Amino acid sequence: MARVVYENVTKRWGNVEAVKDLNIEIADREFLVFVGPSGCGKSTSLRMLAGLEEVTEGRIIIGDRVVNNVAPKDRDIAMVFQSYALYPHMTVYDNMAFGLRLRKVPKQVIDEKVREAAASLGIENLLDRRPRQLSGGQRQRVAVGRAIVRDPAVFLMDEPLSNLDAKLRVEARTFISKLHQRLGTTFIYVTHDQVEAMTMGTRIAVLNAGVLQQIDSPDDLYRSPSNQFVAGFIGSPSMNFFNATIVEEGNKLLVDLKIARLEAPESRYDRYRPYVGREVTFGLRPEHVHNHAYVPTDIKPALVESEVDIIELMGNEKVVYLKNDGLTYLSRMDPRSDVHVGVPTGTVFDMSNMHLFDIETGERI
Repeated sequence: MARVVYENVTKRWGNVEAVKDLNIEIADREFLVFVGPSGCGKSTSLRMLAGLEEVTEGRIIIGDRVVNNVAPKDRDIAMVFQSYALYPHMTVYDNMAFGLRLRKVPKQVIDEKVREAAASLGIENLLDRRPRQLSGGQRQRVAVGRAIVRDPAVFLMDEPLSNLDAKLRVEARTFISKLHQRLGTTFIYVTHDQVEAMTMGTRIAVLNAGVLQQIDSPDDLYRSPSNQFVAGFIGSPSMNFFNATIVEEGNKLLVDLKIARLEAPESRYDRYRPYVGREVTFGLRPEHVHNHAYVPTDIKPALVESEVDIIELMGNEKVVYLKNDGLTYLSRMDPRSDVHVGVPTGTVFDMSNMHLFDIETGERI
């Protein structure tokens, strides 16, 4: 078990900076998730920690030891890859035991560790099979088991669920979260799937173009995104964005969306007043856009009339695409909402959950 520190870490390939001045401290036993779009630097950050990529600048620390020049096998880490990388000619038992045999661990200890790990993963009955005889979910568990038997200080996982179907992904997410709780070891996990990140991580590091955008708890990322990129990346469906202008009218501040003027929360007047008369970006999540007939009682409501464009029936909700004078936005409505394609309807914006972003920097105001 160990803490992990990225200290001013940069990775370059020629003139391309894949990771730029990364600074993160990951506590012992924490479950940290790197998330971001393809090419954002999340896998490169993990591979530098594993020793599979050299660090161009900065230091990586595991425990109390700088590991920049330490061989991967001596870093006390175990990694689960997207491809699982199981040896096809070996049984499950031999795949799990392989790393221990290379380290000259006694046979009896190997047998105890492999069988204990297999029991904890529910794959005891698979030890004599070969990878081709396993399902995707079973292969994923074998790959995790191979990492567990090494008893590492840090587990690294690089998109280990991307080869599984939707149902298995949900099961595997729960399995890995429970595994982290049981082992009490530091987990560092890479994914492009923000749902995986939100449901598994104790903290999430959001990367974009090699730059750390924000590192926070899932709840804080959702409620207080530091900029427009984080706000749009976290949440599904993603946040609605509108071009807007802040207007002062009497003693009130209004957000002018062209299609409607909506009153901002009074508690934010001091933050928003310097932007009066300026263009900004207004953001509101689809779950904070309600059907007029089903409005929660504890919100700051603002009515906006729009025409229904598309309806997606999800069972527990209706995802409704709306349009008004060239603007389009989404609402996650109560499933009882009486809405029909092509028919105008009233939507209620919850202004207590609105966000404003600086149009030039993208930073949340």
